[in-house]
Amino acid sequence: MKNLFKRFAQSLVIASAMFGASSQAADDGAKVVYHVDFQDTTRYSATLTSINNILNFYETELMEPEVHLVFVGYGLRFTTDDNLENTPYKADEELLKRRDELKGRLNALMTVRGVKVELCDKTRDEVGLPKDKVYKGIELTPSGVAKIAILQSQGFSYLKIQ
Repeated sequence: MKNLFKRFAQSLVIASAMFGASSQAADDGAKVVYHVDFQDTTRYSATLTSINNILNFYETELMEPEVHLVFVGYGLRFTTDDNLENTPYKADEELLKRRDELKGRLNALMTVRGVKVELCDKTRDEVGLPKDKVYKGIELTPSGVAKIAILQSQGFSYLKIQ
C-alpha cells in the first residue's frame, strides 16, 4: 500500500509539472502587440476584428492573453472625436460615418476584453490635441514605436493588419 501511494504521489508531481510547463508555454504565446499607424478606416476595422478573433482563440485554449494596441501617426484619428482639422490626420467622410461604431468596438475591447491601448504622446503633442480629447481608457506613451520595440523585446508578437 505504501508503494502504491508513493507511485501515485510521483505521478501527481510529474503530471502537475507537465501541465504547468505546457500551460506556461501556451500563455507565453499569448502576448501580442498590434500597431495602427495608418488612416484607412476599413483596415482599422479589420484590426479590431482581428483582436477580437485572437482573444476568442486564446479563451477557447484556456490561455491568459495580454494584447496591446498601439496608435502612432495616422492612428491618432481613431483615438478621439476631434476631427483634427488643419492636421495631416484630419477625419475623412468614411471615418465620420463609422466613428461611433469603431469607438464602441474599441471601448468594448478595452473595458470588457482587457486590451491595453496606448497612443504615442509625441503624435498627440505634434498636432496640439489636448489630452482630455483622447478617449477614456487610452494611455499615453512617450513614443509609440519605442513602446512597440519594448514589448517585442519582452516576447510580444508584432501584428499589423494589411
